[in-house]
Amino acid sequence: MLVVDDDATVADVVRRYLERDGYEVRLAGDGETALRLAAAEAPDLVVLDLMLPGIDGLEVCRRLRATSDVPVVMLTALGEESDRIAGLSLGADDYVTKPFSPRELALRVGSVLRRARGAAAEVAEPEPLLRDGDLEVDVAARRAYRGSAELALTGRELDLLVFLLRNPGKAFDRTELLDRVWGWTFGDHSTVTVHVRRLREKIERDPANPLRISTVWGVGYRYDRAD
Repeated sequence: MLVVDDDATVADVVRRYLERDGYEVRLAGDGETALRLAAAEAPDLVVLDLMLPGIDGLEVCRRLRATSDVPVVMLTALGEESDRIAGLSLGADDYVTKPFSPRELALRVGSVLRRARGAAAEVAEPEPLLRDGDLEVDVAARRAYRGSAELALTGRELDLLVFLLRNPGKAFDRTELLDRVWGWTFGDHSTVTVHVRRLREKIERDPANPLRISTVWGVGYRYDRAD
């Protein structure tokens, strides 16, 4: 694990809780050090504070996502909803608001990591391509295409698309999607909303009038096949 926080006390507390759960932990106090360690040691997960000196956490997340699908759990100050949504849009997998319970953070880390490892295990088992009109997903290779163009999807966006393609015509509320796609039994529904919006921008011809991912008012979302 890589824990990135410029508050040495917070970083040490998080380190001790994660080490108690059996993880090996590296610490970074700024964005540049975090990126250097991530490149050199390829951590299994990054706990990332958004308020960092120099390169801030959002930029660190953006640069990580440019080269890696490493799971990212953000640390945000209470009330920083815009930063939280921005982080999720950049591909962060979860967030915890400060002040936080170290035990809750450790549980969230475990949940995100189990989900990531589960997705990796699925890749090892070949399966047919998922297709819908000009949309094609190679689940084993974890690549998606619209026509001949490859889509730049984050790992979680790909997970959501695969789940929807496997369950066309069924309406799911946000709680169900958090459980089935994220593997969370608790969490902020805005996480789902942000990812659906981002996915629509990449697979719909007109994201403002989506034809594939429909909003079911009072429920959640439904995937409608184009073919």
